[in-house]
Amino acid sequence: MATKELKNIFLSASIPFKGRHEKYYNTADIIAIRDSVIALASLVIPKYRLIWGGHPSITPIIYYVLEKYDIDIQNHVKLYQSKHFEKIFPIENKEFETIEITEDLGDLKASLRLMREKMLGDNIFEAGVFIGGMEGVEDEYNLFKELNPNSILLPIASTGAASKIIYESNIDKYSSEKLINDYGYMSLFQELLIDKIN
Repeated sequence: MATKELKNIFLSASIPFKGRHEKYYNTADIIAIRDSVIALASLVIPKYRLIWGGHPSITPIIYYVLEKYDIDIQNHVKLYQSKHFEKIFPIENKEFETIEITEDLGDLKASLRLMREKMLGDNIFEAGVFIGGMEGVEDEYNLFKELNPNSILLPIASTGAASKIIYESNIDKYSSEKLINDYGYMSLFQELLIDKIN
């Protein structure tokens, strides 16, 4: 019996830190970011493939969810990381079997751009979910939208930071106020993501 190809869901997320850009840090809800990543990973990983660019604040959360399953679902996650950050990779990276390390071009912006182009251009996505974040989440939203024009886009504005800026800048595209008002992330992702891709 042939195995069914897993549908891909893209996650762009980070926890903003003080001193980088106040516009992200001042509205960030760190608890909401954590809770929404846990909810998304818990719903997506058992049946689909979650793909993300490794951020040291997010990869450990996804590994935490992955540890909760007693079955081998390593092919349900795919982590991208730029070799530019090799010296500071999160320790949890070694726990993932499917990790794509992209070339270090010697320049931070160029290296990140290459990683994002490979991550978003080499995969077909059903949806992109954007949680918290800083300028990287905004960059990934714009590139994702360009490369995946027919995919579901979910900026989880209730988590604040970049995702709130994306939501507010494109409010005419998002009819669901749940993206900004709903903190029940399991039911939110079930309704706005899982029910729509099944």
